[in-house]
Amino acid sequence: MKIALLEDEPYQARLIQTLLEMSGHQCDHFASGEVFFDGVDGVSYGLFILDWELPGMSGIEVLQRIREEFHWKTPVLFTTSRDDKDDIVTALELGADDYMVKPVDHKEMLARISAMARRYSPSAVDTPQMTFGEYLVDSRERKILKNGVAIELTAKEFDLAVCFFKDIGHILTRESLLERVWGINADITTRTIDTHVSRLRKKLGLIPESGWQLASIYHHGYRLTHASEATC
Repeated sequence: MKIALLEDEPYQARLIQTLLEMSGHQCDHFASGEVFFDGVDGVSYGLFILDWELPGMSGIEVLQRIREEFHWKTPVLFTTSRDDKDDIVTALELGADDYMVKPVDHKEMLARISAMARRYSPSAVDTPQMTFGEYLVDSRERKILKNGVAIELTAKEFDLAVCFFKDIGHILTRESLLERVWGINADITTRTIDTHVSRLRKKLGLIPESGWQLASIYHHGYRLTHASEATC
């Protein structure tokens, strides 16, 4: 999983970053809210780990912007020395997916991250069925229907489609798609992703004439958009 860590304390940041990378994750560290938003915009992360007490913009303010301003659905694990129930409730109500009180137990953190990875994997959509305009995504049957007609897709094409539908309007880099669909250690090239995207575009009819566009963003990756900004 590609993880963005927001932590201003250098020692804690190095410790968590090393822990995550030794466990097979990729971790980018940011020391302030301002730097965080500059660094994560346009990049697909599987998880945000946010500290509460930060210089300038607080972690709770960062969380609010993530959910209310940018409308990012990326899972958020909140870490803080605050253990008051009201603080915990506040973080969860504002959109945090999980909460750990410092000092965090490293084994517990890795276990929670693994659980969140399973919960938010490409095929683990929020409900068994989700609708995006004329498309119905059925996560249990692992199939996609367009206007009630099932589209024949391979397993990888299904997972790739779910990534795009869950992140409509967001740029997904080839590297992030490689990680989320094929696995970080997959022995394939980004050209394979281009080929799969081309096939997916054709099979699902994600073209401007139908109101959809699965477009290549030069030097960045791909982005799925819809004329009416369809939401699930």
